[in-house]
Amino acid sequence: MKPVRILTTGGTLDKVHDWRTENIAFAGQGKSQVPEVLDNGRCYFPAVEQLFQIDSLEMTETYRQLILERVMAAKEEAIVITHGTSTMDQTAHFLAKRNLGKTIVLTGAMRPFSLFVSDAGFNLGGAIIAAQALDHGVYGVMNGRVIPAASLKKNEQLGRFDA
Repeated sequence: MKPVRILTTGGTLDKVHDWRTENIAFAGQGKSQVPEVLDNGRCYFPAVEQLFQIDSLEMTETYRQLILERVMAAKEEAIVITHGTSTMDQTAHFLAKRNLGKTIVLTGAMRPFSLFVSDAGFNLGGAIIAAQALDHGVYGVMNGRVIPAASLKKNEQLGRFDA
């Protein structure tokens, strides 16, 4: 199987529910929870690189350019990017236009990993497998589906991704 690099950018997957205030925000230490998700799944081989922690509604072209630079700099051909779901499709389209000669899979979660009823582990595991098995290109993996970047779109009403 191919070596995999995971680039973390924040999004709901990395948010933490504060039971006292009922707010959902990023943890105080600013560290991604992806290593813990991987540890829970006994998945120890991917390299994890934290880029930043933002809500995807804050995603700008500057952030996308940083993602692009880190994808291009990675020695691995299989890249997973954790991303907030609100603008995941836009980042996928941005990367797909570049024809990078790598397999790039974006994934995230509809519910924070910290809630323990999250889809984070399921989606991340699917993304890691997809990044190793798919041909070069850009994809989204959410809800048990692999969706090419051109067809990736969040269904806000149903709270899932459909092709």
